Amino acid sequence: MAPAPPAPMSIEATGLGADQIEQLLIKTLHNGEANGVAVADKMRLPFTLLEPIIERVRAERLVEVRGSSGSGASSYRYALTDLGRDRAHQYFEISRYVGPLPVPLAAYVAAMNALTAARGYLDRDRLKSGFGHLIIRDEVLEKVGPAVNAGKAVFLYGPPGNGKTVIAEGMGRTLGGDMYLPHALDIDGHTITMFDPIAHESLEEDGGASSLVVATTQRDRRWVRIRRPVVMVGGELTLDMLDLTFNTISKFYEAPIHLKANGGVFLVDDFGRQRMRPEDLLNRWIVPLESRFDYLTLHTGKKFQVPFDVLTVFATNLNPESLADEAFLRRIPYKIPIEDPSVEEFSRIFEMNCRKRRLRFHQVMVAYLLRRHYQPFDRAMRACHPRDLLDQVTALCRYRGIEPVITRDLLDAACASYFIDSMGTAAAASALQARRPAPAARAEVH
Repeated sequence: MAPAPPAPMSIEATGLGADQIEQLLIKTLHNGEANGVAVADKMRLPFTLLEPIIERVRAERLVEVRGSSGSGASSYRYALTDLGRDRAHQYFEISRYVGPLPVPLAAYVAAMNALTAARGYLDRDRLKSGFGHLIIRDEVLEKVGPAVNAGKAVFLYGPPGNGKTVIAEGMGRTLGGDMYLPHALDIDGHTITMFDPIAHESLEEDGGASSLVVATTQRDRRWVRIRRPVVMVGGELTLDMLDLTFNTISKFYEAPIHLKANGGVFLVDDFGRQRMRPEDLLNRWIVPLESRFDYLTLHTGKKFQVPFDVLTVFATNLNPESLADEAFLRRIPYKIPIEDPSVEEFSRIFEMNCRKRRLRFHQVMVAYLLRRHYQPFDRAMRACHPRDLLDQVTALCRYRGIEPVITRDLLDAACASYFIDSMGTAAAASALQARRPAPAARAEVH
């Protein structure tokens, strides 16, 4: 488990100025009346830190008390005055961000360095356990294990449909553990949102807002506990996604996709099929892959450095030598081929997928499949074929209103739909035709 950032015991310990906290407080109350506990919950701060700031804005007649739901200032219902709403509009002109108080960049860098230092190493047993849900060769694991321990970039290449994407996801699962990620970063008054519910799996337990009232909260709630991320991009990846995204309306930033993957795995799937040239992506990442840090630029022109603690995985079914030159390939020290499965591995994958679908496995059906639809046409076996064909068999059974079962007839029908080459389609169609009963002869009338 990653070390938890300690709760701030003072305004200075937040790393931000009282004026920045006041601005966020006023913008938070602009959404409507709220008691002290609710405001503290939205800002992820103990109420005892907010209380002196609330008293100050009350003295300036920006905030007023509308009532109370209990005893103590934390139960008062606070609302903006007309003067406070005018002030909120001024603050919204600067940034419309409302949410947890951002964390300063220095605190994020320190946390990532601590996470890197605390990370352990994988052994063979733990790696096999992490890939226990896959049928994968030992020689592949012997290459994957050192790559994960080194934390260096990896090239997975080979024919399509053999599980390169699944292997990359398994690397992230094997890496395991959790970490803390700030909801947002502060860079010289500019806000960058970091937590993304699509890219990150939160491990937070909803303990209620009452946990934020006292200053003795065990950890800094501005950070969210997440599982180590596995962020995947494919053909949609563009260079713009690797830079800060500034929203001209909300006037704050969203972190680039690879920064969201910090501490975990960043998978570039189908590398070489993006809308940009491979050379452009490689040139963008030559420095981060070597130095383990990256530079980002605000719309004001200010550049700043961020950690690049990411296990970067490139997966492609193209020849790596056709995608990158020698200078870039040497910065990807682990190049792992993912080959077609053997007959034995194909049978084990078929059996595993039968178990998942609660279908009875017959070795004779695998032998028939290979003899009828693979060997005559020199068709390559792919690791994805058993899953895809069994999905078609199941769908066909449901369409016919029968219990899912594996038969020669159903396998022929699945292959006729799945494979598009004329030889394979013709073979499947002829096999189906051969099994159909001949039509009854009609007597001729003279």
